[in-house]
Amino acid sequence: MSFPISAGLLDSMVLAIVEREDTYGYEITQTMRKAVDVSESTLYPVLKRLQKSQMLETYDKEFMGRNRRYYHVTAKGRAQLSDYKSEWLEHKQKVDSILLKETEKRVSEENNKEKEEVLPQEA
Repeated sequence: MSFPISAGLLDSMVLAIVEREDTYGYEITQTMRKAVDVSESTLYPVLKRLQKSQMLETYDKEFMGRNRRYYHVTAKGRAQLSDYKSEWLEHKQKVDSILLKETEKRVSEENNKEKEEVLPQEA
């Protein structure tokens, strides 16, 4: 099963990748694919949107005899990424509190049971 990826999540992931170091579209796609199923045709509109909103800027750099377009995070992009990270942590905690609650409860019960088995029985 795969969860749908929202535009905001795509934006935040792209900003996080480019914040680490200036990079180009294909490399961004390859990095994104380690976490989510995304194609270059999905990614380029995201890059354009981030550029239009002044969160990314571009420059061309020659690589093996041809120009490659590199993306760089702006100050506005860094500020937005910071907001995205805060929102993600809050969202993740809420989802985890539901999805992982049973797992946490079961692990806690198993740990308590193991502790009871280790304690000496009173006569």
